[in-house]
Amino acid sequence: MAPAVPLVALLLGALLAPGLGVALPGCDYPAQLWCSSPEITIACQAESRCANLSRPAAPVELSLFYESLCPACRAFLALQLFPAWLLLPSQVLNVTLVPFGNAQERNVSGKWEFLCQHGPEECLGNMIEACVMHEAKDFRASFPVIFCLEAGSSVTKNLEAVCPHPVPPFLGNVSHRGCPRATRAPLSPQCLQVFAPQLDPQRVTSCAQGDLGAALMHHNAQRTAALSPPHQFVPWVVING
Repeated sequence: MAPAVPLVALLLGALLAPGLGVALPGCDYPAQLWCSSPEITIACQAESRCANLSRPAAPVELSLFYESLCPACRAFLALQLFPAWLLLPSQVLNVTLVPFGNAQERNVSGKWEFLCQHGPEECLGNMIEACVMHEAKDFRASFPVIFCLEAGSSVTKNLEAVCPHPVPPFLGNVSHRGCPRATRAPLSPQCLQVFAPQLDPQRVTSCAQGDLGAALMHHNAQRTAALSPPHQFVPWVVING
């Protein structure tokens, strides 16, 4: 997996490319300095470009469509996207996470049921990550939690801090692997307590157990299905789309 720097360079290129060009003869300055002073701007004949850059540029909008237990998704999120998000200010990069990926959904008697590529544990991971984002409201609070979940040795064990009891019926029987038994001590550190102690674990649990969590997953399914062109694999990255 490539390091985070190439992704940062790609995002900066998407942000700056419309305003930059090829150095002209007699211009001895790199493109990033063309607008640093009136003298350099004139020397590089970059007046029109610098006039455009004087207006605040819209941030790069990056949407990641992924699955919580997909190895490539976890590596991309933890090793590239999260470090780039930390390095770049919000004025440069906005990130949207859509956990669903190659999952399928069906409506059974008015209730949504989900079938995930890596089994019911992945449905559980998708569900809780969606609920964390919903309850946090602020992406700056939720993304570190999701990074913690995805970067650990086991996503489902890292989820123990907010694992629902009982397991929602549409997730199947995962309590022996995905969720801790009532008498089992939780693992430490727990991502929610460490990275977002202001969040109420019970609210996340209620979300994952109830109709709200299913509605969030259905919304992610709709967003994934609406991709044009359709996604062919995960992770699937959309920039400014």
